[in-house]
Amino acid sequence: MNYEIPRQVLLANVHCELDSLDTLALLGRMIQFPRGVRWYVFAVTYFASIKLTVAVFYRVATGAWPAFGHVPLYLLMVAIVFSTPVQAGEEIGWRGFALPRLARHFGLARASILLGVIWGCWHLPFFFVPGSDNSGQSFPVYVLAVTALSVPMAWLFWRTNGSLLLTMLMHAAINNTAGIMASPASTTNPFALRTSFVAWLTAAVSWLFAAYFLVLMTRTPLRRDVNLIPGCGAMIAAPRKHETQ
Repeated sequence: MNYEIPRQVLLANVHCELDSLDTLALLGRMIQFPRGVRWYVFAVTYFASIKLTVAVFYRVATGAWPAFGHVPLYLLMVAIVFSTPVQAGEEIGWRGFALPRLARHFGLARASILLGVIWGCWHLPFFFVPGSDNSGQSFPVYVLAVTALSVPMAWLFWRTNGSLLLTMLMHAAINNTAGIMASPASTTNPFALRTSFVAWLTAAVSWLFAAYFLVLMTRTPLRRDVNLIPGCGAMIAAPRKHETQ
């Protein structure tokens, strides 16, 4: 999630599929500020909440606390703010371009899962780069966790009428709060299922949280008759205005 070249390639591919008006509309979503502080709080704290829940489960299961990171909270907040614009390349491609198209065919809930698998697989090359964040980690467990994170991000995109600013913020928060309790490198085979207990707990808790949002998206079908979100030639329906405030 932290590499520039793949982002640029993804953004270039998206641009090739759009006309100028579609491109401007899509780029405009990066400066779309939804009303309501709760959306911003959700974006910033979601993954940190998962990590803290994992820590509690780890304590219950093992009788000891996992190793925590040592980055001060204020530095995490500064890093989130400054790295939010950096997420534009991926978020334009994933949530701005791909999600509306997938949702049109599969519905938002299933589209969020399918997109998560694609999103996770996009990072496979970095598991073979020594010294990268993914080096020494289990790729299947990583994809499992990333797919679970794709679900609330799709929900946030939908509930905020297609704000890429919010998904960029959440993406930045996920990247920067992952170190609250990092998963130690535990394998030389990226495709091995054997990995740290923390990594498996993170994937499991992520899906526990994601299940709630899948239920929400399943119970509230996309409406195609009001407040449509233009999605690069595809359309997904947003919640009615009173539901996003």
